Amino acid sequence: MKLLFICTHNRCRSILCEAIVNQRASGALRAASAGSAPAGAVHPLTLRYLSERGYDIAGLSSQSWGELEDFKPDRVITVCDSAAGEVCPLWMSDISKEHWGLPDPSKVEGERAAHAAFMSVIDRIEAKVDQWLAEV
Repeated sequence: MKLLFICTHNRCRSILCEAIVNQRASGALRAASAGSAPAGAVHPLTLRYLSERGYDIAGLSSQSWGELEDFKPDRVITVCDSAAGEVCPLWMSDISKEHWGLPDPSKVEGERAAHAAFMSVIDRIEAKVDQWLAEV
C-alpha cells in the first residue's frame, strides 16, 4: 500500500511520517510526503531527531504535491489541520483520504521541550505504523 502524507509546508510532520513508514514498514507500506505550499526545506530539528532515533534522513525533501502525481498513492493522509481543510488536486479525487491530526513539534520552544515534543510525535507515528502493519 502506498501512502501520501500531506502537511501544508511539508517540513516536519509529513516528513516524519514518510521516513518512519518507509523504514519501519520494510516495504509492506511505502510512503511519500508533500505539501500544498512547501517550505522548500525540511525543518532542521526534524532531521536531527529522526537521525537521533536511528532513521535515515538521506533524500528527505520538502516538495509540492504536484510533484507526486506519478506516485499514485492508495491513501492520502493529512497530518496538519490546515491541510485537512484544503482542496486536493484533481488527480487525488478518487483516492481514499483521511485526516490524522498530529501536533507540530517544530513550533515548540526551548531545546528540552522541543526534544520531548518531537519524541512524542515520533512515538505516535511508530505506534500507528505498527497498527497498520498488523492490519496488512
